Amino acid sequence: MSLAHVLLTSLIEKPSTGIELARRFDRSMGFFWNATHQQIYRELSAMQQKGWISTIEDESATSRKKTYQVEQMGRTELADWMVKQSPPAQLREELMVRLRAEAQIGEATVLPELERHLVLHQEKLKTYQLIYNKDFSSSETENRTLYIHKMILQLGINLEVGWIQWLEAMIAGLKNFDSHK
Repeated sequence: MSLAHVLLTSLIEKPSTGIELARRFDRSMGFFWNATHQQIYRELSAMQQKGWISTIEDESATSRKKTYQVEQMGRTELADWMVKQSPPAQLREELMVRLRAEAQIGEATVLPELERHLVLHQEKLKTYQLIYNKDFSSSETENRTLYIHKMILQLGINLEVGWIQWLEAMIAGLKNFDSHK
């Protein structure tokens, strides 16, 4: 997947200025795809050159803000990409490498980092739960789009719960080993 496909999806949801898109990205797509604002602007420029998006300039505005919208070529690109197969994401987590190193070196230095990660995952879980309660408080989902958004958020919640459970078990297990020294 490329950043272009993430941005095309966001722009189909709602045509936006660059700054609006970057802010929305931080609050939604950014939970599962990382990109800096600079990367977003660079990708918007490349997508515009390919004819995937265009801009609508607001004549009445005093500033020269550009609102980006998806063109037919962009819709075609996104539709072609959607039918392609992709492998499941591979876990690429620096913390796992640190744990493997600790297993070999045995310095018992990774415990504070595990505890910090536990707090970070607890905070992210709270954020996801707040979004879930705000956007999906009713048990019925009105339409297919909302159902898909709800299920993506539910996966995020499930992943955070899994991380928290794993970290709590790992921390307790390491503390147990350390207490027997």
